[in-house]
Amino acid sequence: MSGKISRRSFLSKASAAVAAPYIVPASVLGRGGAIAPSERITVAGIGIHGRGFDDLRAIIGHKDVQVLAICDIWKQQRLAVKEFVDNHNGNQDCAMYRDIREFLAERGDIDAVLIATGDHWHALASILAMRAGKDVYTEKPSTMTIQEGQVVVETARRYGRVYQTGTQRLSEANHVFCIEMARTGRLGKVHTAYAHIAPWDAAKMPNDWKPAQELPPVDEVDWDIWLGSCPWRPFNIEYVRGGWRGYYDFHTSCIGEWGAHTFAQAQAGIDAGETSPVKYEYVDNTTGDGMTCTFASGQKMILSRGDKYWHGSCGERFDGERGWVAAADGYTMPDASSPELLAEYKQVVGEYVERTGRSLDHMRNFLDCVKSREQTVANPSVMHCSMSTVHAANICMWLGRDMHFDPAAEQFINDGEANRMRSRAQREPWVL
Repeated sequence: MSGKISRRSFLSKASAAVAAPYIVPASVLGRGGAIAPSERITVAGIGIHGRGFDDLRAIIGHKDVQVLAICDIWKQQRLAVKEFVDNHNGNQDCAMYRDIREFLAERGDIDAVLIATGDHWHALASILAMRAGKDVYTEKPSTMTIQEGQVVVETARRYGRVYQTGTQRLSEANHVFCIEMARTGRLGKVHTAYAHIAPWDAAKMPNDWKPAQELPPVDEVDWDIWLGSCPWRPFNIEYVRGGWRGYYDFHTSCIGEWGAHTFAQAQAGIDAGETSPVKYEYVDNTTGDGMTCTFASGQKMILSRGDKYWHGSCGERFDGERGWVAAADGYTMPDASSPELLAEYKQVVGEYVERTGRSLDHMRNFLDCVKSREQTVANPSVMHCSMSTVHAANICMWLGRDMHFDPAAEQFINDGEANRMRSRAQREPWVL
């Protein structure tokens, strides 16, 4: 009656509590096809627009991924991504951030980030994220300069981070087949590779800017952060909506637009994935179409803007002593100089998978490496070497003369003007 419990009653209740089974949901233990929380990769998006939504769909579709947050300078996109993620997760928990610094400082629970900002932010966002202990999947082109690539490589090495750039054709069967046919000698000695460059815009880009518009509230669009390390320019909403292509401040030209993909594809097939050409021959046009880039091995890579060597987009082709193979987007099977070269298609692709242990799903390859800590197929070195080729080809076009490049020293030979263009001035506080 006093409200006190006797010792015997307490011990009786305590014994019953200990004896009662503790029910743990099967999802926590990873049963019934569910992934245990300890095995999930927690992910956040940075700058998810357009193509970035394709990446988001690709990563969120894996059962061992949990997307927790979105960071974007544009409120409209923050809300759109949150809605998409919350609908997928069945809750309202996707957090929103405007400032990448605040996001990285607060979210120690995030394992990896998906970066799909405008091109001029890819490298800096990757570097800041890796310094904060995050693994990185970033859209291409992954750098704006040779210097940025050097810092990405060094940051990934120093902080032990997994990094994948979005050159997804390195993980697609048709392109893998062509690369392996060239790399393994099935075409004989390969003397020439061809790499597709984009059929719009030019290599030489204007340094002007769009007409000024009234600056919106910072919570609606944080223009200062959108510009990042680029020179201050008047606000115009078309930039934020994706209208930055073709401007020197924000783009890597028609060469980088597709070359960020195709140079890596072509270089992989001639075992030049971790080097760059030593000579770039200027072509007297506005686009770089037909430029010949020569490697130390004597093998050549020719830039091509049209459909002379493939149909579709982002193609590569390899010419060897025994014939040629080519692939691009939209192919059912690669093209070849003879049907006999396609006879080993399944075997060639299967041998690649067995040798490397890699998935033919580019995003899955990244996630597997997040868990294993192995190098991805489009790791920092592969990215940097192919992007150095992009930047050197651009500099060749901008200066209007042949270039000689030392891939080991990462500098142009006896050309101070070209060497100064390996980096760009950066606006405080957005510096490497």
